[in-house]
Amino acid sequence: MPTLNWIGKDAVEHHHAEVPYRLVHCDGELSAGDPDAGNLLVQGDNLEALKALLPYYGGQVKCIYIDPPYNTGNEGWVYNDNVASPEIKAWLGKVVGKEAEDLSRHDKWLCMMYPRLRLLREFLREDGVIFVSIDDNELTHLTSLMYEIFGKSNWLGTICWKNATDNNPSRIVIEHEYIVCFANAKDKVTPHWKSPASPIREFIQEKAKQLVVDFPGVGNSQARQKEYRKWFKEQKPYLWPFQEYDEIDERSVFTGSRSVHNPGKEGYVYDILHPKTGKPTKKPLMGYRFPEETRDRLLEEKRFIFGDDEDKIVELKVYIEEWKSKLSSLYDLDGRRGSNEIKDILFERKRPFSTPPKPIELLSDLISFVTTGDDIVLDSFAGSGSTGHAVLDLNKSDEQKRRFILVEIDQDIASQITAERLRRVANGYNKKGDPEKPVEGLGGGFRYCRLGVPLFNEFGDIDTAVSFPDLAAHIFFAETGAPIPSKASGNSPYLGKHGDKVVYLLFAPGQEGTPREAFGNVLTPDALTALPSPPGGFEGVRVVYAEGTTVSPDRLKAEGVVFKQIPYQIEGA
Repeated sequence: MPTLNWIGKDAVEHHHAEVPYRLVHCDGELSAGDPDAGNLLVQGDNLEALKALLPYYGGQVKCIYIDPPYNTGNEGWVYNDNVASPEIKAWLGKVVGKEAEDLSRHDKWLCMMYPRLRLLREFLREDGVIFVSIDDNELTHLTSLMYEIFGKSNWLGTICWKNATDNNPSRIVIEHEYIVCFANAKDKVTPHWKSPASPIREFIQEKAKQLVVDFPGVGNSQARQKEYRKWFKEQKPYLWPFQEYDEIDERSVFTGSRSVHNPGKEGYVYDILHPKTGKPTKKPLMGYRFPEETRDRLLEEKRFIFGDDEDKIVELKVYIEEWKSKLSSLYDLDGRRGSNEIKDILFERKRPFSTPPKPIELLSDLISFVTTGDDIVLDSFAGSGSTGHAVLDLNKSDEQKRRFILVEIDQDIASQITAERLRRVANGYNKKGDPEKPVEGLGGGFRYCRLGVPLFNEFGDIDTAVSFPDLAAHIFFAETGAPIPSKASGNSPYLGKHGDKVVYLLFAPGQEGTPREAFGNVLTPDALTALPSPPGGFEGVRVVYAEGTTVSPDRLKAEGVVFKQIPYQIEGA
């Protein structure tokens, strides 16, 4: 398979492995809601944050969504990656300009993206998927990069999102973006994605079937509608995402769609006669979007909704059975919704972002097809926190317990915009600050975290700021490739079991680099005997990390123990 090459690739291919492991510290004052909801907002460079989170969440994430810089030349993105390469040091970390001003702009973008995508893949479960938003500036490069990192066979598809209408067209009008989707292992991903809203739809359909039987035929349409409206009003708070399906006929439940319009250009012009007045109904400004033969078919199928007289433009009936239960490669949603949403929430801020945030409907829709239960959703380019908002919104609607991990590099944005938005949508807020327009809180909460010191100092020794739980989590993941089963307290050297290994840690914080039996950081014969027993029936290997050992190699082998010395035999040291 052809591979992508660019200036600086050799320097960044292994950069993700060279990034130091850092500690993660939570700030209770900036956190909000339920601290045990399992949600995190981490402020810091996303490459360092990902490396810091890897010991805890590696192989555990079901869905990744990222919205990286599109590299349009208008963004001014900066990532100061410390890569020991002359050609990269010459420009990486400087503000990236327009292509005419910066001929290496695409190389810089690839150097920034490559190590981040390499780390992101390590977070995915076997059945995990990643969605990446992008536009034409880097679509080709991104796809080639994803082929190289995830494998071409793991490409699931590319969604074309129509998110804008250009009223001033010139040449080819750009009215779309893309969302590229890859699997960690395609054969492990559910072959048929279905909308999780199906149980709610079935609930409504059952009621509709009953009413069609109780009030049969066209003659009973008003009585049927009255009874259905009464029931619908009572149930509406529980009917997401079908709150608009408040009409019923002899076939089924439906809602009205104004999609008869032909936006952006001249459409078809003809008459649709009102069934009562016999006069032509009002026409859309730009004409209809479908030809006369389609009009005739829709009239025959009784798919038009008419107003009281001809002064109203017709609508189309959209039956509940036709509600999309598949994730299509074509998506039509006004991109301005994202800006309007954040204006409603952070009403006191003027244009907090130069580019519009992604709409909640878009993200919740993507996430709903691939997650359920307490699945983890990760976004390492968090921005205003749209992904976290979407997770909270989706959990509220379908009563699941999905968790999110967000990373935002900018300290002011993370604390004043991302965290504040999540706080308000979790707890409730007034739309545009108007007390007459209260918005109910979605529930949940998050912990606000910052990156701390590296786990290892410049000499490769464990930093003095590192605690027992910090080191334990890192060692367990480095040894097993899985997060530690539960947070280590330091009261026991036993960290946990994974596969055919159990892991132990003998460590004395504050005494790094000083192996002494009195400190309890040396594996002695007595310490070996005192190790807590593995779970019943365990026949694997016991791995013990300590500053040193006085147990003979023969005894270690006889007892099925592997000794590893701190810090030299800890991965990442």
